[in-house]
Amino acid sequence: MDLEEALLDAEERMEKAVEHFSRELGTVRTGRANPALVEGLKVDYYGTKTSLRELCALSIPEPRLIVIRPYDPNALSDVEKAIQKSDLGIAPMNDGKLIRLAIPPLTEETRRQLVTRVKEISQEAKTAVRNIRRDANKAVDATQKDGSVPEDDAYKARDDIQDLVKEYEGKIDELLEKKTEEVMEL
Repeated sequence: MDLEEALLDAEERMEKAVEHFSRELGTVRTGRANPALVEGLKVDYYGTKTSLRELCALSIPEPRLIVIRPYDPNALSDVEKAIQKSDLGIAPMNDGKLIRLAIPPLTEETRRQLVTRVKEISQEAKTAVRNIRRDANKAVDATQKDGSVPEDDAYKARDDIQDLVKEYEGKIDELLEKKTEEVMEL
């Protein structure tokens, strides 16, 4: 692997880490309805674990209400069970055709707990970015060791990798700040 490939690979993997972090943030409850809260839930549908997004239409008719309408009416009870088993802490209201999830307002204590959880998720994302840096630096070291790259080019590549780390950690911090404001918003 040459230096350019190592840099491109590292950048691509860091981008994926930030995208994963962004998706993880979507699953953190705020005071508002968000389909990302439930779309990843797994429903036991005819013996197969299927994501809610594949089984149902999700809509947000009001800021604090998620409406879940299964494509197959027979799946309604399975969807309801999956929501009850989840860690959402929201009781589903089943009217026989669809399920409504009323998102309760968050208490100050719950908001603080959610912010703590968001910070933990951001640290996991930063750790992933740093692990990618470690892997990229190993690739640079291996390329330098086999003699195909001059020492100056290897140092430059390591600096470029560190610049990528700073850039992607900045993106993570930016997303963290937005989510923290959203959670603490009354």
